[in-house]
Amino acid sequence: MRTGFSNPMTKLSVKQQLLLLFLLMVSPIFILHSYGNSEAEQILKRHVTNAYAELNKQNHTLIDRDIDTVNKITTTIIQNPTAQQLVPDDDETVIERVRKYEKMDALLAGYSTALNGGEAVYYSLYIYDPNNYYFFAPKVQMIQSGVYFFSDANKPKWFDKAVGLKGQGFMEIIENNDMLVKKRTLAYIRAVNTVSQGHSVIGVLIATNMDKKLAESMQSVSLPGGEIFFTDKQNYILASTSPKTMGSTVELPVTASGEAESLNKPIMTSEYIYMASDNELLQQRLIYKIPIKSLLQQQNEVKRVIQLISVAYILFGCIVIFYFWRSLMTPLQRLATFVRRYEPGKRVPETPGKGRNDEVGVLIGALYDMARRLNGLIHDKYQMEIKQRESQLQILYQQINPHLLYNTLESIYWKSSLEGNSESAEMIKELSKLMKISLSRGRELITLAEELEHAAAYVKLQQKRYDYDFRVIWAVPEEMMNHLIPKVTLQPLIENAIIHGVKNMGEDGEIHINAEYEGDKLLIRVEDNGYKEVDHKAIESLLNEPAAQSSSGYGVKNIHQRLQLHFGNVYGIQYKKRNGGGTIVTIQLPAAGERKELGDV
Repeated sequence: MRTGFSNPMTKLSVKQQLLLLFLLMVSPIFILHSYGNSEAEQILKRHVTNAYAELNKQNHTLIDRDIDTVNKITTTIIQNPTAQQLVPDDDETVIERVRKYEKMDALLAGYSTALNGGEAVYYSLYIYDPNNYYFFAPKVQMIQSGVYFFSDANKPKWFDKAVGLKGQGFMEIIENNDMLVKKRTLAYIRAVNTVSQGHSVIGVLIATNMDKKLAESMQSVSLPGGEIFFTDKQNYILASTSPKTMGSTVELPVTASGEAESLNKPIMTSEYIYMASDNELLQQRLIYKIPIKSLLQQQNEVKRVIQLISVAYILFGCIVIFYFWRSLMTPLQRLATFVRRYEPGKRVPETPGKGRNDEVGVLIGALYDMARRLNGLIHDKYQMEIKQRESQLQILYQQINPHLLYNTLESIYWKSSLEGNSESAEMIKELSKLMKISLSRGRELITLAEELEHAAAYVKLQQKRYDYDFRVIWAVPEEMMNHLIPKVTLQPLIENAIIHGVKNMGEDGEIHINAEYEGDKLLIRVEDNGYKEVDHKAIESLLNEPAAQSSSGYGVKNIHQRLQLHFGNVYGIQYKKRNGGGTIVTIQLPAAGERKELGDV
């Protein structure tokens, strides 16, 4: 029976491995001196080629990032409401079209600016306007960015190709006008579709000056006398450090059969080194062309540097081995012993070597602390599982009684209605509404319309129960009714307004419930004109305490905490004194909390 390969290094101690490693590190130095003169050129070529191959990949990543940035900007422009509304329509007035044109032109100009002194990318939008609705806009490109409308007579050559790709961007060398002077430029072209109807085309967005932008990224790499080409898979040059080569094809060495050699790996000839990295997704390639002559001029200098490095390397290796031997091996061996013997849950001894501040000390301390934290996590997880099961049982018990009570109230309501006790039936009906909305099918967040219905049922129930004569004025706009709010938020606040505000005021008592937007917040206010003095500072202090110190104010504290748990600490409730007497309670909700579909929650 064959056994798996056994690494002989594992049979040696760490000290023996370090000694062997030192010998392996020193031995190549002597070999390098022996064969240096005959092999120096090839070694130099190989090492430099590998370095530039890695640099080529990094440079290609930088270029891909520039292209991705342009793609994201075009996506932002396409999704902008200004671009989405710029569709020729005979129902619009000329003034409306002029305003849309100016807004879109300003939007494109805003993105067509250079950052940090680099090259700018200029964005232009071409829109098909056969009916000449935008007759006042330029039909021919005058400057490098802007909005242009065209008909069949002057349709750009690349327009149909962009539309056919259905919103997918591509790069192409096009003729571009700059102050009526035609220039060739690399452009990123992408169709602009409507967001609501993806098949409907508004126009085509192009980003020009990409050749200079990409050349800027390529020029960040210094090649000694070499050139950099950004091409497609057929080696057609889209951008280059030599602008005159744009639009031509990179000439590669040919094989014995007369075919061009493949760039899957670096190509070395007697004059040049060629290397490339490919982006298979975008079908693009970055090619380095480096003259060998410029590399060999540094050969003698490199040889001298290698000799100096060899001597320093040997001395440094001796010092490192000695340091490892004396300072690191003993604590690492103790640490290995602890790791082998450690069992989760077992008591962890005192951390050794607390006085060390180096990496070994940090590693030892971290492992010992990790073991302690693991023990703590095991204990905490066990306790958490117990509490979680208790909480689940408690929730199940709490759901039984409210459902039973709601169903019973419904039965009593129908029986009272049939017996002619209309007033009692109405009170039972309002109470059943309170129960129904409080249950809300297990949802924590309900719509503002449901919450207002719940609060209105509570007010009617209180007025019928105690014959209160106070008035409640509801002023919540219809468009806010779909906003989400934690259930049973308004009822406790209205209850406080009744008990501590308008309870004994008769017809003079008033409670106002209104709502409005303020910035990115939806503010719902519960106001009363009560005459009693209220300590608003004490209430605010109660709301801001980490935990309530007494049972007073529990309902208000509960509402405040639930709002912050759902939406964040910037939301909640605030109390302040009302001009003319009374109190204003403001509920702060996110304005973006509207529920589009009732099934979302």
